[in-house]
Amino acid sequence: MEAQESAVQYSRWSNSQDEVSMNVSASESSGCERIYTKLCTGKLGIALKLVGGIILFWVIFIIGYVTGYYIHKCK
Repeated sequence: MEAQESAVQYSRWSNSQDEVSMNVSASESSGCERIYTKLCTGKLGIALKLVGGIILFWVIFIIGYVTGYYIHKCK
């Protein structure tokens, strides 16, 4: 098993603020972070957001249409 390369550094140079820095190597990123990076950034991310927006629009449109139909239906 590989050793984890992470470091926490605490420095207190000014009286008013404390600063804590954490350095974590890229190999330690979780599976969720890798999936997020793959699907939500770049051209693929833009395409997925566009398709998701179109699907969301049509779902809301259909729900509104059906709701309006039953509310305003003639008796």
